[in-house]
This record gives sequence, structure tokens and C-alpha cells, in this order.
Amino acid sequence: MNLSSKVALVTGASRGIGRAVAVELARQGAEVFCTSTKAGGCDETLEAIAALENDVDAHALVCNVSDSESVEALAKGVLDEKGKLDFLINNAGITRDGLFLRMSNDDFDDVINTNLRGAFLVCRAFARSMAKARTGRMINIGSVVGSTGNAGQANYAASKAGLLGLTKSLAQELAGRNVTSNVIAPGFIETDMTASLPDNVKTEMLKLIPLSRFGQAQDVAQAVAFLCSDAAAYITGQTLAVDGGMTMS
Repeated sequence: MNLSSKVALVTGASRGIGRAVAVELARQGAEVFCTSTKAGGCDETLEAIAALENDVDAHALVCNVSDSESVEALAKGVLDEKGKLDFLINNAGITRDGLFLRMSNDDFDDVINTNLRGAFLVCRAFARSMAKARTGRMINIGSVVGSTGNAGQANYAASKAGLLGLTKSLAQELAGRNVTSNVIAPGFIETDMTASLPDNVKTEMLKLIPLSRFGQAQDVAQAVAFLCSDAAAYITGQTLAVDGGMTMS
């Protein structure tokens, strides 16, 4: 997959899936803009890209995706510098897990604002330029729990379910401009976010995965690179589950 001369933006690229996606797109030749919520947050990601030694440029930007002014400043910065954005990967996300009856308003709102409102704001900020250029790929990182639900994650599951509807709507509105919109729904991926789960929970989760292993961030990154490639030009409005078969129907 040759993505040279392309420009990509990956939100939440400081670690885990976001970092793996940014590095993989850079490996395939794309110039990558990486965002995090604090200065220096993407330093390790930039170091990993520099280690590829393929002379691909990478940049770190600070953005709070739930804040419209921050997102507009992000879009202006990228578009003023490059004049275009080819690939938009909305990965920024948080969790505030808790049983539904004990979940606070703030814990619900914070997750929705980052995971769903954030994706809406970032997509909106770049949609016009993509439509004008008559090319672009929007990829939203969802989760299998957006389809299945998950006890203790009503807020997170709702945010990821919302991404499915948002993505399909964008796919319908932007298809006439050759802009595709898809969701990648990871299953159990070994990241910092899942590392804190108790061993007994991990053991039970593993029993649900036909491939009998937990996923790696690189598994998701390679799926993103595929959806960015010319090979996926005729795919839009779809959800690609990267879950080892956990949610097959």
C-alpha cells in the first residue's frame, strides 16, 4: 500500500491504537499529523516514525477534540500548511466505566463529548475541504461494544454506537464527492486501556475469541491503512470489525 504524497491526521495518537495507526501510515509513505491533548504527548510517536528512516514528515499538534474552537484551529493549521487532508482518522477516546445506576452525569457527558462529539467536530472541520477536492477518507475508530453493548460501559458503548450512525450518514452525504466514511470496530486489543483489567476478566474474554488471542494495535493499524489505500476506494458506510471473530454473526 503506497500512500506517498498523501496527508493524514490521526487524533489521539499519543499511545496505543492511535500511535500504531500513525506509524503505519507513515510507514506506507503518508505525511502524518498527530494530535494529543497536551504538548509533548506525541513525542514518542514522532520518535517511532523517525525510526522508520523513510524521510516521511510527521507533526505533533495539541487539540481537545471535544472543543469546537480547538478543532477549528487544528483544521486551519493543517489546511493552511498542506492545502489538503487525504485521510482523517478519529481515534481520540476516553472511558469512564461504571455501573449504569451509579454513573454520574459528568462521566456520561465526558465520554460522549470526547468520543462522539469529538468525531463529529473533526469530521465537520475537514469535510468541506475534502468535498471540494473530491477525494478523502474518513475513518472512525469505534468498538465492537457499539454493536453489542457492555455491562459497565453504557456511556462508552453509546458513544461508539453513535459513531456508527454518524459514519453512515457522512457516507451517504459525501459519496457524491468521492469521500468515503467507514468505521473500524476493534475487539479486545492489548493497550494501556485494557492492561488494567483483572486477569480473570481477560481469561473469560479470551474464551470468546475464535482466533484464541488478543488483538494488537498493529492489527487495527493495518486495517486503517487498507481503508486508506486505493484497494478500498469502493468501500463506504461500512463497519470493519477487527476482533478475532468475537462478534461474528
